[in-house]
Amino acid sequence: MLVSEENRRKKFKTLDIVYIGLFAALICVCSWIAIPLTVSITLQTFAVCLTAGLLGWKRGTLTVIIYILLGMVGLPIFTGFKSGIAAVTGPTGGYIVGFIFTSLIVGFAAEKIGRRLWQNIIFMVIGELVLYLFGTIWFVIAYKVTFLSAFSTCVLPFLLPDAVKIVIASVLVNRLKRFVK
Repeated sequence: MLVSEENRRKKFKTLDIVYIGLFAALICVCSWIAIPLTVSITLQTFAVCLTAGLLGWKRGTLTVIIYILLGMVGLPIFTGFKSGIAAVTGPTGGYIVGFIFTSLIVGFAAEKIGRRLWQNIIFMVIGELVLYLFGTIWFVIAYKVTFLSAFSTCVLPFLLPDAVKIVIASVLVNRLKRFVK
């Protein structure tokens, strides 16, 4: 039986919706998983990098935007079970908004350049650096502190854990890419 072009397009649209919903749920769950150290380390950045690396820039970025919108309308899906517009517009909201830029960078690179392990690592690092920069500048403006002070509070404690998360996300993207259409 031949599948018509229209049915094939519908199938892919349905598959896209499933992937977007599944990965938005993954980001939600990963934001709740916290390793309590001096500062809490969550798996949000891991999930964002994994999502963008597997889904590409369009579906990955849409997934992140849906995640943010769900949190803004009141679902307690941000770190520490926070939600609402205040969580996104508050002093650390720049990091949440920065997930959009990270997913754009990682997803675009994955689609257009490739998903080899070393490529994943490089573009996830670039995506994280943009996230750090955007979120830290937002934090500086909100708290009226120096960039160095914000960097030591908001970035420095997360460098090593985020490096580990990038390596794990890169390996997973490299291994799972053939299963995600």
